[in-house]
Amino acid sequence: MMSIDRFLSDEQDPKAVEKVIGKLNDLLTTGEELLYLAVQKKPAVNLLPDSIAISNKRIFYCEPGNLGLTMNFKDISWKSIKEVSFKEEFFGSKFICVPQHGENIVTEFIPKVQARKLHQAANQQLEEYKELLRQQKLEENRATASPINLTAQPPVEIPTYEPAPEPAQPVIQIAEVVEEPEDETTLKLRKLKTLYDKHLITQEEYEAKKANILDSM
Repeated sequence: MMSIDRFLSDEQDPKAVEKVIGKLNDLLTTGEELLYLAVQKKPAVNLLPDSIAISNKRIFYCEPGNLGLTMNFKDISWKSIKEVSFKEEFFGSKFICVPQHGENIVTEFIPKVQARKLHQAANQQLEEYKELLRQQKLEENRATASPINLTAQPPVEIPTYEPAPEPAQPVIQIAEVVEEPEDETTLKLRKLKTLYDKHLITQEEYEAKKANILDSM
C-alpha cells in the first residue's frame, strides 16, 4: 500500500487522501507514479471534497458519489492536454486544464498552496512529454534522411566517372597513365574518388574537396 504521508504536506484532508490513494493504487499502470495530490476545500461544508492527482502519465480527477460511498475517476493523459493554469480567488483557487480538444476542465476551491504545486507538477510533466516528442521527431528525421542519401549517391557516381578509364587504350594514353602518379593533383583526385566509391565521404564532401584540389592547381 502506498504511503499517504507525502501527500499531506500542504494541509490536505487526511481522510480524503487516504480514500483517494487507496483507489488510485489499483488504477496505476506499470511505471506510473503519483507525484502530487490536491484536495478541494469548500468554504462551507467540505464533507465530500473532489481531489486532483498528478502522475507521470496523466491527471486524475476524483469525485465522490453516492454520499461518499463510491468514487468516480476521470483521467486525461499528457498527450491530450494543451496547457494547465490556475487562478487565485477569495476562497482558494481554480485549477484549469485545457485539453487539445473539447471544453476546459475547471475545479474550484483548491487551496492556494496546493493549486500552485499542482500547477508546477503538471507543467513539469507537460514539458517532459513535449521534450520526449521533440526527441522522437529528431530520431525519425534522422532515420528517414539516411536512406535518401544512400540511394542518391550511386546514380550520380556511375555516369560521372565510368567513362574516364575507357579511353585508356592508345599508346599515348598509356604513357599518360604511367606519368600520372608523379602528378600530385591527379593522385589527390584519385584518392578522393576512392573514398567516395567506398562511401566514406558524401557526394557533397566529394564535390567540395574536388573543387578545392582543382582550384589549387
